[in-house]
Amino acid sequence: MSSTETTQALAGSRDAGAALPGAAPLHVSFGQAVRVWTRIGLLSFGGPAGQVALMHKELVEERKWIDEERFLHALNYCMLLPGPEAQQLATYIGWLMHRTRGGLTAGLLFVLPGFVSILGLSILYAEFRELPAISALFFGLKAAVLAIVVEAVLRVGRRALRTRPLVLLASAAFVAIFFFAVPFPLVVLGAALIGVVGRRLAPSAFPTPAEKSVHVEHDTVIARMARDGALSHTLPSTPRALRVVLVCTLLWAAPLVLLAAIFGRDSVYVHEGMFFSQAAMVTFGGAYAVLSFIAERAVETYGWLGPGEMIDGLGLAETTPGPLIMVVQFVGFLGAYRSPGELPALAAGVLGSLTTVWVTFVPCFLWIFLGAPYIEALRGQRSLYAALSAITAAVVGVISNLSLWFGLHVLFGRVTEQEWGPLRVFVPDVATLDPAAATLAVIALLAMFRFKLGVAKTLAGCAALGLVWRLAFAPT
Repeated sequence: MSSTETTQALAGSRDAGAALPGAAPLHVSFGQAVRVWTRIGLLSFGGPAGQVALMHKELVEERKWIDEERFLHALNYCMLLPGPEAQQLATYIGWLMHRTRGGLTAGLLFVLPGFVSILGLSILYAEFRELPAISALFFGLKAAVLAIVVEAVLRVGRRALRTRPLVLLASAAFVAIFFFAVPFPLVVLGAALIGVVGRRLAPSAFPTPAEKSVHVEHDTVIARMARDGALSHTLPSTPRALRVVLVCTLLWAAPLVLLAAIFGRDSVYVHEGMFFSQAAMVTFGGAYAVLSFIAERAVETYGWLGPGEMIDGLGLAETTPGPLIMVVQFVGFLGAYRSPGELPALAAGVLGSLTTVWVTFVPCFLWIFLGAPYIEALRGQRSLYAALSAITAAVVGVISNLSLWFGLHVLFGRVTEQEWGPLRVFVPDVATLDPAAATLAVIALLAMFRFKLGVAKTLAGCAALGLVWRLAFAPT
């Protein structure tokens, strides 16, 4: 083929919307995006660390939809918000690419697989909680999730902890959370202040965006959209912001008004809607950070479920795709299932589940659609970049703490929380170490680190091994 023919062939490929091997696609249709967001939603296991790492691999490394700098900038903003940062990050990137419908689609598809899974498992839990097969599957999945979280923490940490001060900051955040139970919002605020002050005292210690990282022509889909003027929807607009606030507030409140009109203001559905609306405003740091608040009110104040059942619900959320905050769906289901009023118990549970999920996630879309244009406008602002980089480092420490907490509860049958003066320490009972769980965790780690198996294969393999072990070899 002559050089002229080669040029014409390449031009024809570009006109058809194709890209050269290894390059970003020239265009991503809404239908293509829906398929990718569906895949991400189905594979979003492993909590926020695993979910963010999955999106980074899919969208930054493999598909080249978004560059590293823009991805981390969006992630830093999402980490400041109440609610699940991974779901909000998906909403943010979906909004960047396909406006409001893209954000809604990405955010909803991130939640939908988990919602369906938790709803089905909540029904099984309420009706047939002692099923050996269900228990055996959870046993294997928990070991796999532990390996997934460890791998994800290492991957995210390698990208976020680019200087020694950031490593020290992540370590300090871990110590503050794990040993001193410092509230997550205080950790975030402290990290932001350290980033702002640290940039002034030691500029090289805290990354700031070089001019080229703001204006460089990245070979990504979103960068090309910016060059082509297709990101006009990311420009801040006061009228648009007011419309977003009005629409989201109406969507948030309308179901509660309707439930109060049908079932009365003292019904369990209204109580759940009001309570989880409040919880949605304080879920900084994800499900673990707000777990004590939800457990105290749900168990002691409302009596929707027992103390041990709260941990069971967290286990369900850990072993299903989607945000860990989906544990609230389990609480909402059981609370309504046990106080159904005039409805059948299962119908009441489903309604309670829907109500809880609705009031929990509508605010997530509000924060993105309202704040993302202003965050986009601040890209390249040095003080903000340093503050957000410091927050990202601190959150690595927080997620590491959550990973250790989860690991202790997977491997040991009993873990006690002890206080030594100002210190809080989780002490496992060595006698309750589960050799089978430890073996499965090692197998999962080898599968991911040594043999480079993906999330889906690791989960499926450990679930099968757990099922075989519990049903065939575990003592009855």
